[in-house]
Amino acid sequence: MGFLNISSSLLFISVRWFDFLDIILVALLLFQLYKLVKGTVAIRIFLGILAIYLLWKLVSAMQMEMLSEILGQFIGVGVLALIIVFQQEIRRFLLMVGSQSNFARKGIISKILIWTKQEEQKVELNINAIVKACFNMSKTKTGALIIIATDSELRYHTSTGVEIDAKLSSVFLESIFFKNSPLHDGGVIIHDNRIKAARCILPVSDNPDIPSNLGLRHRAAIGLTENSPAIAIIVSEETGGISFCKNSTIISDLSMEELRETIGKTLT
Repeated sequence: MGFLNISSSLLFISVRWFDFLDIILVALLLFQLYKLVKGTVAIRIFLGILAIYLLWKLVSAMQMEMLSEILGQFIGVGVLALIIVFQQEIRRFLLMVGSQSNFARKGIISKILIWTKQEEQKVELNINAIVKACFNMSKTKTGALIIIATDSELRYHTSTGVEIDAKLSSVFLESIFFKNSPLHDGGVIIHDNRIKAARCILPVSDNPDIPSNLGLRHRAAIGLTENSPAIAIIVSEETGGISFCKNSTIISDLSMEELRETIGKTLT
């Protein structure tokens, strides 16, 4: 009789293909979350919160009312605590989603707004000016950090520096990074073949896997390209070596032709 009751109750359990889709989407979300916090202090905090949640479920099932109440109150404000603790990771995740989705780049938004604003013509970047400036600075071991904004002007980062909005030229770039120049610290942001700002404060990556021989300029280049589709060019003050960075990946010790070719391929 008991077997019949169990069998009859199982007949009411139905699994839809939406349930499989739900499981797959949750698995993908957790995997992306793991990739986002992997190698940072945040992974330990996340595991700690997960342990507290599992403990709360366990004591609730065992009907330990006092401990369950205490942990329940902690879990109750867990969402707010997560936002505070993981604010940098959440910001990085939203920037990643916004920069990688067609919706944010060239898709629906641009089509909706096209009736209010004519689409601007794309200005061709003067790659030769950047390459010439980099190799002139490389010879004198003048440190430099040049950011080429692709999809957006990086207005937040531009506002942290001195706004210039001047036509791009190799002479201007070299004068900015000249050691006695008041603008040589920080990064230069270029957009639409114009130098938008200099002395910009850029986010330094906290990735522990970055080689120890890389300085703050390289770490800032990695930090910015982790969260945006921009590209960065670094001239080392110690060695004079020239590096290229995109998507937090650095290519070091580039020749003049290699740098020109790499920039050209990235922007096409």
